[in-house]
Amino acid sequence: MLQAALRSGVASRRAVFEVFARHLPDGRRYGVVVGTGRLLEALRDFRFGEEELAFLRDNQVVDARTLDFLSGYRFSGDLYGYREGECYFPGSPIVTVEGTFAEAVLLETVILSILNHDCAIAGAASRMVHAAGSRPLIEMGSRRTHEMAAVAAARAAYVCGFASTSNLMAGHAYGVPTAGTAAHAFTLLHDSEEEAFQAQIDSLGAGTTLLVDTYDVAEAVRTGVELAGPDLGAVRLDSGDLAEVAHAVRKQLDALGAHKTRIIVTSDLDEYTIAALAAAPVDGYGVGTSLVTGSGAPTAALVYKLVAREDAEGVMRPVAKKSVGKPSRGGRKHAFRRLDASGTASAELVTVSGDRPADSRPLQAELVRGGEIVGWEELDAARERHRQAVAELPSTARQLARGYEAIPTVFDR
Repeated sequence: MLQAALRSGVASRRAVFEVFARHLPDGRRYGVVVGTGRLLEALRDFRFGEEELAFLRDNQVVDARTLDFLSGYRFSGDLYGYREGECYFPGSPIVTVEGTFAEAVLLETVILSILNHDCAIAGAASRMVHAAGSRPLIEMGSRRTHEMAAVAAARAAYVCGFASTSNLMAGHAYGVPTAGTAAHAFTLLHDSEEEAFQAQIDSLGAGTTLLVDTYDVAEAVRTGVELAGPDLGAVRLDSGDLAEVAHAVRKQLDALGAHKTRIIVTSDLDEYTIAALAAAPVDGYGVGTSLVTGSGAPTAALVYKLVAREDAEGVMRPVAKKSVGKPSRGGRKHAFRRLDASGTASAELVTVSGDRPADSRPLQAELVRGGEIVGWEELDAARERHRQAVAELPSTARQLARGYEAIPTVFDR
């Protein structure tokens, strides 16, 4: 597209692209915007170096004129978008890209690959956090996804309320708190479970978390408390009927005087199993596979569509697809969240005029101005925003059962 546009002379025309979802994953009540910060990092570093240019040239992917354009590529346009942690709905213009066609069209894949992944993880994470209530969640999915996706997933989960991650790179790169426990291999390595527990306690202290289901749970709990004393930090359960076992372990811990020892559960948890454990004496959850795969929705199904472009006279014109089943709406959009008298969200308002409706708050913020990033923010700000955004939604938004979007999207020209 770029090569042909350069040849025809329209590559320099001003253009507006929007990122939005036509629908939410089946049965979800809201989506969550995460990945904007990673997108800004990627945009800052989006360049074509000698190695990339050589590949394109040697494989005759593009012609010499296009190679020359790419060699000096720098995005010099503007980006607007929903802040990280914000909720979104079908049609929400979560990112708006304004620039020349040549500059903006090159960003489609990098924008969608980041946002489709991170928003999918965030949508699942938010549901899990609600299901867990006040109990903390540890993100533990690194071994179930691509190595860099694991870091992004940990970041997204933290924005949505997870307390920590077992992925140390997420801690290094983004400051996400890190935590973890021993695996069964550590116990199996030693000549006895007692020796394994003693080695762990000697190294990490009595406040450590012991994995107690390698052999016999009751025997492991007894051994752990005998070695660490009543100040044993936690025990982890990774198999069996978690609710039933948790009740038995809590009773045993209390009988041994370890009233403060916490019970952490893992084992292929998702938002539904977490909710089912609400009445069990569980103190925290470790979630892996279901989180990093979006709990059945591994993509947010976001699209990147041209909605306005400059004509031959220099006038911006709205444009839209009319494809059967996949139409788009023309014109550069502005988004607002309508609130009722109690401060509860009642609608997602998407307008072309840009006029702010009464009793609403604007949803888009300036992220990039003239190619310069102006929308950096700390991850904890996104975390707090998400807490507020979910609290603002009607109570139906937090239902795990399949249903319609929590609020309707209303389009107004």
